[in-house]
Amino acid sequence: MTDELLAVADRVVAMAAPGEQVEAVVVRGVDTEIKVYGGEVESLSSAQSQGVGIRVVVDGRQGFAYAGTLDEAVIAETLAEARDNAGFATRDEYVGLAEPDGVAIEELDLFRASMGSVHPDEKVALAIELERAVLAADPRISGIESAEYADGVSEAAVATTTGIRSVGRETSCYVATYAMATEGDDTQTGFGFSVGRELADLDPGAAAAEAAERATRMLGAVKPPTGRLTVVLDPWVTAQFLGLLGYTLNGDAVAKGRSLFADRLGEAVASPLVTLIDDPTDIRAMTATDTDGEGLATRRNVLVRDGVLEMFVHNAYSARRAGTVSTGNAVRGFKSTPSVDCLFLSLQPGTTDPAQLIAGIDDGVLVQEVSGLHSGVNPVSGDFSTGAEGLRIRGGEVAEPVREFTIASTLQKMLHDVQAVGNDLQFLPMNAAGVSLVVADVTLSGS
Repeated sequence: MTDELLAVADRVVAMAAPGEQVEAVVVRGVDTEIKVYGGEVESLSSAQSQGVGIRVVVDGRQGFAYAGTLDEAVIAETLAEARDNAGFATRDEYVGLAEPDGVAIEELDLFRASMGSVHPDEKVALAIELERAVLAADPRISGIESAEYADGVSEAAVATTTGIRSVGRETSCYVATYAMATEGDDTQTGFGFSVGRELADLDPGAAAAEAAERATRMLGAVKPPTGRLTVVLDPWVTAQFLGLLGYTLNGDAVAKGRSLFADRLGEAVASPLVTLIDDPTDIRAMTATDTDGEGLATRRNVLVRDGVLEMFVHNAYSARRAGTVSTGNAVRGFKSTPSVDCLFLSLQPGTTDPAQLIAGIDDGVLVQEVSGLHSGVNPVSGDFSTGAEGLRIRGGEVAEPVREFTIASTLQKMLHDVQAVGNDLQFLPMNAAGVSLVVADVTLSGS
């Protein structure tokens, strides 16, 4: 099937006029989402999509157009529209298509043919099994906020007049739930999930157990007193912070002055314990991919090594603007031109398990969930303040649950104050992996 898409892209490129750079991105996919409640299907959606995005670059002017069909006549019209749009564009010396850079494309095991033959009833059964497992996990579980199954099957091809020809296909699926636990007048929630590339990878029981544990351990939570404490970030929370850091480390944000790390290449920006990697070739990641949005090979990029900032990520445009080369980090759909972003971030894990990390803390907080993190962070100054909940740590042991407090610091200070990195690397349904992280001297605002 991917060969068929590449043939379409090749035909578009073959229609390039003299002096034109032409790029065609051809995509096809199916996404399914199922939600259940009370043992019955609450909603079921399955959306098929296909289309082509065409870029034309002439004399530093770029035009773009797309169509949601692979009909030959429509594709010809789309190319003509892209040419027309280029005529009205402002000239930009950095505009141009990506060019082959000699980095070989790894053949990643990201596709499972079995996903194409799974009956919808099997998917529904998984979601119902998840709900049933949550309700049976603990007597204090009083209900669920959600129990869902989702999957995606996608394939894409990219061809350009500059010599790029690449194809790729991927499958992914997950189950996720939010459980409610009640004791007296107190009700708390907790989430759990399981991810994979085919149904056999999913473990609804494990997802249910995680949701039940997170919900029940928060029962009786109180508002803690204000203070400056050492915090242990749960892997889920760490991954969310990494997502924010990823934005500040992309070449476009740096060029526009929207990054707190601008002009800091080669400087120590974090504790020596921190090594931050963007590696979409890690097949354990749900966002793993062998090529980026411009058809270049993805690769393992070490952004921060032993606390020192080594590089930013780039697509072809941001690389030209910065006087460097693409790092294979173009992101896009067929309906848009490429932007740049980290594809899969993770910290180099340490050697200490979470229980040992906690055992070394006399007075602190295990932060298991944050709220409003993205809206509470300034990517230029690095200041952040976010609502949080979790468990107090006293004398090296987990103690009472706490909620309705905020944690505040700056991203720069937090990175420098990392005291330990756990060994519990977790792969999540997002573009970052999680790991337990110990951070000293964080302001906690409570009662």
